[in-house]
Amino acid sequence: MWSGHVPMNSMARVILFWLLLLMSCGYALWRGRKYERIAALVFVTATILSFIGHSPHARYVAIEASDLIIDTSVLAAVVAIALASDRFWPLWIAGLQLVDSMSHLLKAIDADLLPQVYGAAERFWSYPILVVLLVGAWRQHQRKERAPTLA
Repeated sequence: MWSGHVPMNSMARVILFWLLLLMSCGYALWRGRKYERIAALVFVTATILSFIGHSPHARYVAIEASDLIIDTSVLAAVVAIALASDRFWPLWIAGLQLVDSMSHLLKAIDADLLPQVYGAAERFWSYPILVVLLVGAWRQHQRKERAPTLA
């Protein structure tokens, strides 16, 4: 029975995230349209910038300024994609990214918020966002394959 707890060390989570990132963004770059490709580039860039911007000191004790800037920039990018695209998947990603960005507001409201809670609230939503991108790119490719070709 599902208990909601998956025992997984931090290295396994890192490997899982990078595999999901490379798989979803790679597929979006390979098979997606303009919007899937832009989203993939935004997510890869944000991940690299987050990795570079991580503080070597205790994480999530205070508001993570670099993550706040990156998350806000990603939110602006995915909202722009959602407004320009004629597909539904960008709306899901924008909503999930908004929830992710709200984690910084939670920490600002409650400075005593446990670092593990703040970190989990910030990181968790990256996984469903990447899954939605993968599904959106796959469905786009399926539509393209089914479309009649004009000779």
